[in-house]
Amino acid sequence: MNTQETAEQLKEIVRQKYSQIAEQSKTENESSCCGATCGCSTVDYVVMADDYSKMAGYTPDADLGLGCGLPTEFALIKEGDTVVDLGSGAGNDCFIARSLVGGKGKIIGIDFTEKMIAKARVNGHKLGYKNVEFRQGDIENMPVAGGIADVVVSNCVLNLVPDKKQAFAETFRVLKKGGHFSVSDIVLVGELPDGLKKSAEMYAGCVAGAIQKEAYLDLIKNAGFNEIKIQKEKRIDLPDEILKEYLSASEMEGFRKGQSGIFSVTVYAEKPVNCCAPGCCD
Repeated sequence: MNTQETAEQLKEIVRQKYSQIAEQSKTENESSCCGATCGCSTVDYVVMADDYSKMAGYTPDADLGLGCGLPTEFALIKEGDTVVDLGSGAGNDCFIARSLVGGKGKIIGIDFTEKMIAKARVNGHKLGYKNVEFRQGDIENMPVAGGIADVVVSNCVLNLVPDKKQAFAETFRVLKKGGHFSVSDIVLVGELPDGLKKSAEMYAGCVAGAIQKEAYLDLIKNAGFNEIKIQKEKRIDLPDEILKEYLSASEMEGFRKGQSGIFSVTVYAEKPVNCCAPGCCD
């Protein structure tokens, strides 16, 4: 299997999984994935998700419980900004961002899952927003002009992209000079056991697709960004009912006692005002 085939297969896994999720409510997602008595073999997104419900612009129908942070809370979004949300799902982060930019700003959500785009558009239509739009497309090749965004946000999505280097290059391209991003994602400290790394379901749940925290930050730096900082970090502990689907009892014990870990991080970075990297002058 060559690299291109692997990337396309991983994308298809994600497409199928998130198409299924798009047809369910947050409650259904919470109850159908790896509850204490469920015994299913996919990651429980609720283990990673943060609570959005107190934030302005929160839309229950658009919250599928799929995130691993609150990037819009840290994104320094201002009234009138143009915001691009990568992997916008059913639209929750877009609607929260809309409450910050007001009627003079613009929100563009990008998702490559057709059913998610359809669900987000229905939610947006209900809210009556004229300055929120959803575009179907690939984060590695965004359907957005260069230098259009003041802010880019993303919530637990970039780990689903096989070519993360290209995803950050595209993020750099679509930002205005002096613009910035705030993204929440899953990273690793130390190595995951093979059973977790090789699981397609764990990939769809952002775990097997995770890379080392330092490698993640290096990708951002190498894309041309500066002022890079971690705004929030928390350890993710997968419950035993999930781990036992992938690891033996001894492997679970070793993983629990080891130094390796899975972390949710929210990372901020800026596109320099003066730069000569690719994407600066687009």
